[in-house]
Amino acid sequence: MQMKKLSTLACAAAFATLSGAASAQISDNTVKVGVLTDMSGTYSDLAGAGAVLATEMAIADFIAEAKPAFKVEMVSADHQNKADIASNKAREWFEREGVDTATELVTTSTALAVMKVAKEMNRVALMSGPASTPITNEQCNDVTVHYTYDTYALANGTAKAVTQQGGDTWFFLTADYAFGQALEKDSSAVVIANGGKVLGSVRHPFPAADFSSFLLQAQASGAKIIGLANAGADTTNAIKQAAEFGITPKQSLAGLLMFISDVHSLGLQATQGMYLTTGFYWDLDDDTRAWSKRFFEKQKRMPTMVQAGQYSSVLHYLRAVQATGTDEAGKVMAHMKATPIKDFFGKNGRIREDGRMVHDMYLAQVKTPAESKYPWDYYNIRQTIPAEEAFQPLAQSRCPLVKK
Repeated sequence: MQMKKLSTLACAAAFATLSGAASAQISDNTVKVGVLTDMSGTYSDLAGAGAVLATEMAIADFIAEAKPAFKVEMVSADHQNKADIASNKAREWFEREGVDTATELVTTSTALAVMKVAKEMNRVALMSGPASTPITNEQCNDVTVHYTYDTYALANGTAKAVTQQGGDTWFFLTADYAFGQALEKDSSAVVIANGGKVLGSVRHPFPAADFSSFLLQAQASGAKIIGLANAGADTTNAIKQAAEFGITPKQSLAGLLMFISDVHSLGLQATQGMYLTTGFYWDLDDDTRAWSKRFFEKQKRMPTMVQAGQYSSVLHYLRAVQATGTDEAGKVMAHMKATPIKDFFGKNGRIREDGRMVHDMYLAQVKTPAESKYPWDYYNIRQTIPAEEAFQPLAQSRCPLVKK
């Protein structure tokens, strides 16, 4: 698929309004969004079909809002949390199917693999599900946006709060791949910076079903806090088995990446009092409630932050295509970075030069069953962490795109 050269328009105002002229610069007069996610595995509840629905909603809302002269289409696939499957599918999409952007990409290994293909093929990669900070540090590139959260923000919320409240000795139960390792590293740094100690860690396979040997090592450490540096089904299985083995409540668990889908699956009795950090909560305000209720009507579940972030990232991308009149990655990315994000998810959000979308994060505490007054009423928001505090400062960036 070749991009047509942009013609020069005499008047910028005319460029903004002449959608017919703008659409001529869009290859095949079609913008195609690819959703590459976990549809069947460990992360399917927090991303999966809900991320596909969120994308469909973003496309529908964009068409209603902008009435573009070009068509917008979506394709989706299950990457099975495997980097080779993800990179091969992305290449097929870009080379043969005219896909302009690969999106969602939960699981760090798949995200890093697709980033390289997107750079090579000059396509945009929008990442809502993966968490590891190397995406916007050593591995950064100029066609990737890391949108919803990362391990730095998670540690800066949960690990900091728990340590400051007396949970000052930690043992980590870590998923043995890039995401888990990054989350353990970032959380350990926060624990130590706030006067705590890390007594040890153990790494488990990804995904895992039996956590007994790993939990017994955590128990033997005597740490007050067992930090769960994993996510999805790994987290929920570890929490269930910790209760079965009598490890809790003698020792406390810190779910370093917990989603509302996890709380719903486990129930408030098992999760009450736990702290977590999130970029989105459906019941935060009128705007989040309105969108989430639309999502719930079709999915029959409230959205996770990954699914809400997916909607926001796709909508911001499509608005940039409309504004620039092209689907060429460089021009679209420049507009996305120059334009503040305005929607229920990214209030006052912006995309930095390293590709990190910065926005407010929230420290939440899971309610007790008695506190919960209606379905999915699960969180007390204890703190809003401002965007500039939530994410790694640019001064600490290891991304070569950042001018020091």
